[in-house]
Amino acid sequence: MTAQIVTANRLGDGQVVYLTQGGAWTRQVVQAETARGQASASALLARAEALDQATRVVGPYLMAVSEEAGVPHPASNREVIRAFGPSGRED
Repeated sequence: MTAQIVTANRLGDGQVVYLTQGGAWTRQVVQAETARGQASASALLARAEALDQATRVVGPYLMAVSEEAGVPHPASNREVIRAFGPSGRED
C-alpha cells in the first residue's frame, strides 16, 4: 500500500504547500498528513479540495510518499524537486 499526502500551490506566491493534519497548509513536506489506503487518500483529497478556495491554494492533488519513522518523503524525483528545490527555494 502506498502512502499519500496532498500537495498544492499557494495562489499568492506560487509556493508548493502540503496539507497538515490540522487542515493548514505548510511548506514543509515532513509536516504533511499521510493517508494510507485509497479510502483514506480520497477523504484527504476531498478535504483539501474543500479548503482550496478558502485558503487560497490551487490544484491540490495526491502524491505518493515513502515513510521513514512516520515522516513522509516524496517518492518521485518530480516531487523531490518540488519539495526541496532548486525552484522555489528561499535560501
